[in-house]
Amino acid sequence: MKHLLTTSDLSHSQAMNILDTAEEMDQVSQREVKKLPTLRGRTVVNLFYEDSTRTRVSFEAAAKRLSADVVNFSAKGSSVSKGESLKDTVQTLDAMGADAIVIRHPAAGAAAQLAASDWTQAAVLNAGDGTHEHPTQALLDALTLRRGYAAARDTGSRGTDLSGLKVLIIGDVLHSRVARSNVWLLTTLGAKVSLVAPATLLPVGAETWPVTIHYDLDEALATDPDAVMMLRVQAERMGGAFFPTSAEYTRRWGLTDERLAVVESLRIGPSQAPAMILHPGPMNRGVEISAAAADSPQSVITEQVTHGVSVRMAVLHLLLSGRSET
Repeated sequence: MKHLLTTSDLSHSQAMNILDTAEEMDQVSQREVKKLPTLRGRTVVNLFYEDSTRTRVSFEAAAKRLSADVVNFSAKGSSVSKGESLKDTVQTLDAMGADAIVIRHPAAGAAAQLAASDWTQAAVLNAGDGTHEHPTQALLDALTLRRGYAAARDTGSRGTDLSGLKVLIIGDVLHSRVARSNVWLLTTLGAKVSLVAPATLLPVGAETWPVTIHYDLDEALATDPDAVMMLRVQAERMGGAFFPTSAEYTRRWGLTDERLAVVESLRIGPSQAPAMILHPGPMNRGVEISAAAADSPQSVITEQVTHGVSVRMAVLHLLLSGRSET
């Protein structure tokens, strides 16, 4: 594995290797000194053409905990705002000795284009390309789900996958790179994935994906899922009316206080652990998720953020230290 561009290309063994390595990195993050010398002397560039808080800071923290040098590059205030092309920007960074380039770009396929080019010899990590994919978000979601699933079955999480876990992904699937990455990865790991959304917010061809599709959230919750993943309504990507009003969206597809009561009754495994609530963030409280649901004891949203650092440490370590599986 030379790059991480998409979860659809990850084999079961590769995905498990990343998750198991992330478990090791999580142990490092819990130490008093959260540092490893693994990538000392290496340079990781965060190349972000879109705004980001969680992903950029998470990658920066991950690289620094592995002792790498970090360069944060924002398109705003750079030569990009003067018309510089992606090629010229990357070649400049390559000339400065970048070993890994973490790229977020509004165009789908930008990371793959960079990896296939001769502009750089650096490892390329896709931190989100348009509405295409966001692989490290799916990996941290998988780690969070695996931890919860293992606890519900009273087993260790390391070395186990998600076989049999039932996950609902709910909301704006059309504009969600997180949803796409999760569909491929969670399915590879053995989970049973269902999508819940209005027909206007499902991509063309979604019926060919390895998922079950529901248009009614209450009907989907009646299938006893083990986890519900709420997606942000991405109004900034919507050029037209995909649903009547925000209030109507909340009424039909939001995790309201009333639906939270249903989720609270759902149980996982023989230990009857409560079902998990996830959200990739940032959240539109009161739209796709109520404040009570976001702050519920069943919410693992904070754990997702914590696991993001461990997963990104694992990916950087595997790509740059030569330990990745083929």
